[in-house]
Amino acid sequence: ERDAEEYKKQLARERRESLALRNVEGVRIRDLEAQMKANDFHNEHESYELKWAGERDANEYKKQLARERRESFELRNAEGRHARDIEATMKANEWQKEHESYELKWASERDAEEYEKQLARERRESLNLRNAEGRRIRDNEHEMKRNDMNKEHESYELKWAGERDAEEYKKQLARERRESLALRNVEGVRIRDLEAQMKANDFHNEHESYELKWAGERDANEYKKQLARERRESFELRNAEGRHARDIEATMKANEWQKEHESYELKWASERDAEEYEKQLARERRESLNLRNAEGRRIRDNEHEMKRNDMNKEHESYELKWA
Repeated sequence: ERDAEEYKKQLARERRESLALRNVEGVRIRDLEAQMKANDFHNEHESYELKWAGERDANEYKKQLARERRESFELRNAEGRHARDIEATMKANEWQKEHESYELKWASERDAEEYEKQLARERRESLNLRNAEGRRIRDNEHEMKRNDMNKEHESYELKWAGERDAEEYKKQLARERRESLALRNVEGVRIRDLEAQMKANDFHNEHESYELKWAGERDANEYKKQLARERRESFELRNAEGRHARDIEATMKANEWQKEHESYELKWASERDAEEYEKQLARERRESLNLRNAEGRRIRDNEHEMKRNDMNKEHESYELKWA
């Protein structure tokens, strides 16, 4: 019985010691759990702080990206305005040059029209002069023909008067012959001398009329030759003036073609400059897009890295919590 009581006391003592040990272990476990909870809360708070800091950094970075994007847009808008201003200036210069080329063309056309009018006026004056000269020549020819006709008429009048005088004289001689047959020989000699004299006079008068006629014809021929020579000289002058006018027109056309070619050269050069500028803008746009893509990739990589770090930290916090 004493052994049983001792055993019971020993069991009670062991139970008390075990309970005390269990209480101490429970206190230790509770303290450890409280410490773990505090650590978990601290880690969770730190993870939230890191998360919030990451979000704030991400927001700041997004704001910075938005600000940089706005600045890039403003720069691109400024570049676009500058490009549009350059294009507008180039177009205005092209319009100005095209207007100047048209002004030069119209001025040359007006000069050509004025020159053609001047040539037409000179041609009319030359035709009027030639018509006046032709009228004068025709008047001279008519005057010469009238003079020839008058001279021929006068010669015929003299001839007819001589013939009438001869007939009257023959009648008188016949009458005197009938009246005086005795003086026939003497009168016959005188009559023959008188007839010879009259024939000589008629021959002389006819010769003078032919001389006058031939002189008139020679004068007319000389005048016609002079007119032909003057006409040839007029034709040569007109041909020279025509060649001079054609040379001037050819020179004006060559100058117009040269100016038109220069205007096209300037236009093509400006188009090439515009194409080069557009290519440069496209190249700068591609470089800007490449830079923006690279910046976007870097941002996404940073965000992925931050998310991966957050996930690692969260996983570590859960590992600590679970431990």
